[in-house]
Amino acid sequence: MPASPKKPFPLRLDPALYAALERVAAADFRSVNAEIEVLLREALGRRGIRVEQSEPPRRGRPKKGE
Repeated sequence: MPASPKKPFPLRLDPALYAALERVAAADFRSVNAEIEVLLREALGRRGIRVEQSEPPRRGRPKKGE
């Protein structure tokens, strides 16, 4: 199985902040992790730093010959 292209790392958050993230993520139909990524990209964008989104992993069975 190929390694995940995302970099895992521990993140300690204030419980109230995490609860707010859970509410916002649920309203946007996202996981908390995905919501954090969106918020970080928005914050970096406001600072003029553009981060290209990585190619998502391909889903399903590989085609014959791959």
